[in-house]
Amino acid sequence: MGVLGNVAALARFQFAMTVAFHFLFVPMSIGLGLIMALTSRRYYKSRDPRDLAYLKLFVKIFAATFIVGVATGVTMEFAFGTNWANYSRFVGDIFGAPLAAEALFAFFLESVFLGILIFGQKRVSPRFYHVSAWLVWAGSCLSALWIIIANSWMQTPAGFKIVGTGLARRAYITNFLTAAVNHSTFQRYFHVVVGLLAMGAFLGMAISAYYYLKEKHQDFAKKTMRIAALVALIASVAMLPLGHLQAVEVADNQPEKMAAMEGHWQTGPMDMSIIGWVNTNTQQTHSIKVPVKGFIGILTNLNASKSFIGLNDIPVQDRAPVQAVFQTYHWMVIFWGVMLVFALVAFIMDRKDVIRKKKWAQKVLIWAPLVPLAAIQCGWMAAEIGRQPWIVWKLQRTVDAISPSVPASQILITILLFIVVYLVIAIIYLRVVFGIIKKGPQLESEAPTSGSGGGAEAEQLAAEGATTVGAVAAPAPPAPASGEEAN
Repeated sequence: MGVLGNVAALARFQFAMTVAFHFLFVPMSIGLGLIMALTSRRYYKSRDPRDLAYLKLFVKIFAATFIVGVATGVTMEFAFGTNWANYSRFVGDIFGAPLAAEALFAFFLESVFLGILIFGQKRVSPRFYHVSAWLVWAGSCLSALWIIIANSWMQTPAGFKIVGTGLARRAYITNFLTAAVNHSTFQRYFHVVVGLLAMGAFLGMAISAYYYLKEKHQDFAKKTMRIAALVALIASVAMLPLGHLQAVEVADNQPEKMAAMEGHWQTGPMDMSIIGWVNTNTQQTHSIKVPVKGFIGILTNLNASKSFIGLNDIPVQDRAPVQAVFQTYHWMVIFWGVMLVFALVAFIMDRKDVIRKKKWAQKVLIWAPLVPLAAIQCGWMAAEIGRQPWIVWKLQRTVDAISPSVPASQILITILLFIVVYLVIAIIYLRVVFGIIKKGPQLESEAPTSGSGGGAEAEQLAAEGATTVGAVAAPAPPAPASGEEAN
């Protein structure tokens, strides 16, 4: 059992590592996709060459992120067949439909219309080009929906029956709609997607703040900051009711996870902690609490005396790692609070036209995307670690889902290889994207310069009737000569 435990632990770590790395790019693509679509709307209405240049900048960043996101997502699907063969056998009949639907509908929708944004601006009508930007974003959101459907079924299975025994035991779908729209699908989907939109908005503010700090591309910075600050504030505020609905769903369908999230040991009314530490040896939770008794019951059922199962009444072998779940859950909430403050302050300062004058605000906003990113990662860790020891809630244990023929040494080797490969991918991606941002939005007739970024120059070119290119090439170093194309 010790060897088996090591294999399971290594397989879990490998999958968690690959998922965490992949999910660095999902928020950026879906979140920036909305900013890109809103920028496309502005260009469609203005037909200003500068707005097209701004749109093309976001298209480049989105394309680079999309490529890396797809590449890092493929490894997870391979892992199902290598390290998690028993799991794949058990859920294959259920997961086949949503994963196939994601590839057939969402992925192709996203990639086809992204191709139009990159190569087809002069080959399609302005209206079709504008619609393509929205369809790319819709495709990314649709892709997230199918993945959330699959993940939510693992959390709250529905619409199935168990057939077979032993290694042949598997979940067989009986009602696709019930399985897809299970007890937690929509709560989880909207909670996740709105968090991703907040992430994209914070990235938009960071790019704008960078240009403010460098005193270039001021028109781009002003317009993008106006959009991004508004989206960031709306998304951050919306996370409150959406997070509440998600918490109600967990309390109703996964009470053992809720007990771990709050470090709740004795069955009875549950208080809400703000921050603290769980001592699993003494079975005590030391924390700063909301000064209202039974506050979790008030939030979930409007009843302070509502009783919740305590960890002491859950068999030890069925408990999640309490400390990890408690910390990730509460740090997610804390990061959301910081995110809300940042978004509100940025929105007010932008409306008062203060950000472009305050260097400290610009520097803070450049690093601010780390806050929603940390909140997203903590949220996923709380959800997935909180499901343990079940890989499929109450149906299959994680330790029973691994591939019995894969030794721990091979998994360890792949972990080390993944670290090296992902480090290389991260360096390349950052160099490409930072290069795109440093270069900034460029008009076709505008040669890259080291100092100025295009405010007055762009206005002059637009006044002279300059036109912009329709095709956007893959990210490349700045052109060395002033007569060559900048993009």
